Amino acid sequence: MSENLLKKYGQPIVYKVINPFIDLLVRWKVRPNTITTIGLLINTAATVVFILGAERGARNDHSYIGWAGAVILFGGLFDMIDGRLARVGKMASNYGAFYDSVLDRYSEMIMFLGICWYLVAHDYFLSSLFAFIAMIGSIMVSYTRARAESLGATAAVGFMQRPERVILIGVSAVACGIFSAQFGSDIKITKDWLPFPLFETISVFTLPIFFMAILTNITALRRLLHVKEELEN
Repeated sequence: MSENLLKKYGQPIVYKVINPFIDLLVRWKVRPNTITTIGLLINTAATVVFILGAERGARNDHSYIGWAGAVILFGGLFDMIDGRLARVGKMASNYGAFYDSVLDRYSEMIMFLGICWYLVAHDYFLSSLFAFIAMIGSIMVSYTRARAESLGATAAVGFMQRPERVILIGVSAVACGIFSAQFGSDIKITKDWLPFPLFETISVFTLPIFFMAILTNITALRRLLHVKEELEN
């Protein structure tokens, strides 16, 4: 349902904004694979920002998270531009679709590398563990669909597909940077019965990753059961 809502309400708004740029790219004869490659480079830049924050930033300096989130959202636009360019410019191809899928996986894993690096470097071990689990779930969401379709089944069910993951991580990262600047970088709510803080400033970023870790793996398992029913009936 969430994917349908994004497609029904989100895509038309974004397409209305980017269509003039798409027309320009068509006139300049820019290939969709070029846009896909640029998207990968932008996501790599977001990872560089996370790593800089890990190595140079203080533990309570969340500005690096905010800037990395903004770069991730900007890179996410290129995920829409390449497909739209291929359709509008009549440049769609099987290899282009394959290239896009492969680079999307690289982009996502590189992004999670930066997130995990940042969290480990600043001693957010539990959050880094959930980020790693979220990465596993994200890859499995994509893999289960691709493998199912190669067997003639469909597996487009569940939450946390790639657009949702990019938006969730990007928005939560930006929100963390803004929250830290506006309300304080060292907010911490603790309970005696918990070995870790109930809430702290970085939770604005890490709590959505926690939910993503759960939902992506639930989606992968749901697709596994869905395909089982489809192939055995």
